[in-house]
Amino acid sequence: MATRKTGRKFDKVLVANRGEIAVRIIQGLREMGLGTVAVYSEVDRTALHVLMADEAVFIGPSPAAESYLVGDKILAAARETGAGAIHPGYGFLSENGPFSRQVEEAGLVFIGPTAESMEVMGDKLASRRKMRSSGVTVVPGTDEAVTDPEVAIGIAEGIGYPVLLKASAGGGGKGMRIVRKSGDMASALRQTMGEAGSAFGNDAIFVEKYIENPKHIEVQVLGDGQGNAIHLFERECSVQRRHQKVIEESPSPSLTPELREKICAAAVQTAAAIDYRGAGTVEFILAPNGEFYFLEMNTRLQVEHPVTEMVTGTDLVHAMVKIALGEGICYRQEDLRQQGWALEFRLYAEDPSRNFAPSIGRIESMTIPQGPGVRLDLGVYEGFDVPIHYDPMLAKLIVWGEDREQAIARSRRVLGEFTLHGPVHNLPFHQWALEQPAFIDGSYTTHFVEDEFDPADWLPELDAGQAEALVAATALFEALRRSGQATEEKNVDCAAGNWRRNALRSMTGNK
Repeated sequence: MATRKTGRKFDKVLVANRGEIAVRIIQGLREMGLGTVAVYSEVDRTALHVLMADEAVFIGPSPAAESYLVGDKILAAARETGAGAIHPGYGFLSENGPFSRQVEEAGLVFIGPTAESMEVMGDKLASRRKMRSSGVTVVPGTDEAVTDPEVAIGIAEGIGYPVLLKASAGGGGKGMRIVRKSGDMASALRQTMGEAGSAFGNDAIFVEKYIENPKHIEVQVLGDGQGNAIHLFERECSVQRRHQKVIEESPSPSLTPELREKICAAAVQTAAAIDYRGAGTVEFILAPNGEFYFLEMNTRLQVEHPVTEMVTGTDLVHAMVKIALGEGICYRQEDLRQQGWALEFRLYAEDPSRNFAPSIGRIESMTIPQGPGVRLDLGVYEGFDVPIHYDPMLAKLIVWGEDREQAIARSRRVLGEFTLHGPVHNLPFHQWALEQPAFIDGSYTTHFVEDEFDPADWLPELDAGQAEALVAATALFEALRRSGQATEEKNVDCAAGNWRRNALRSMTGNK
């Protein structure tokens, strides 16, 4: 693949993020011999990424809007430390076109796509139009904003109910509503526009066909910014709660070799059409009949990138940096293949029994799983206080096996060995998911959690002996708390919930 060397040299990189992704990027930069700079808010003074970096700069109060989302503070930190490049990770400013442009105008290197690519793909209406003109199939629907309920009804009747009202600037599951009949259209449109305007500052809504029982398939791509792109195969991301992914795997159990080739080719076509630069992910909806449609493109490093790294033997952080340095794409398409199977489990500080409500508290203790095929991207440590201000992700557990059956069996073992005491977390949920028939046979869809998970009845029933043991464990915890040897008063409910879950795990054989 011919690539002109167009990058600028740098020897120090500022990581404009926090948590496990900041740690992951710092590790990758250090392996490449590059200096690292962390930024942190008030509540993150002792965060793991701060402790790991060569240098760290304080950028403001705990709320992200006053620290991690303030581009001027990030740039000031880069100038103060002499960093020549900025890696945004994911979230925060990673898909902010004006920030990318601001970095480049300041004479620094943005390790990611151009502002133009972000702006095209960040606007769902603009991206739909671009994909249509490039020959990539999109979900049937409109390419212009809709504000009139009667117009929306006419569109829905033309493509057939149900339809999905969707915010053009949306993300994270917000600004979306399913409409199944014309009588619901006016109120649904009004509510979706209000939510979109509040969440994204843009109330543009479009209408598209709602695909029943779909699969969510995404393809990892790398582009050199000169129209050249490759793919690193697909990931299945259909286990979601509130439209956000919690378990990912690669390869997808849903694709035939022929369908895999087609969907990966469409992803490369998407990246090449916008002269994409760096690592990105093209997302598709896969219908039950085998048809697939472009959904959106995430113009950044994806949360679940380790799944791809595990099955392809690649390093996407290294690849992004090399592209930014002007060295081009460091892999050849013909050399890449999927070997084995990998699953990723997002560890969140949240309570599955309370509709996955966020949790906070101190990490009192933690047992890290080990063994062949196990990777843990960790953003916390024992004694760290999980704050309320940010996404509740604590870590990502990635497990590899020679095939899907071994990957699932190994995941069961590893999840049973992974313990964390402090805030309530979702490790038991992952154990639950691995035992569900729809997951085991790979037939699960994006409605898996909605259809199969009952927040009130998902932990196993206790027999008399198990109930007695749980009472004893709870009494011991209470005694420790009263003597000051357990967690602080404000974290009692969180810790007690975890004692119950860990007791249930051990008593039901998931050790």
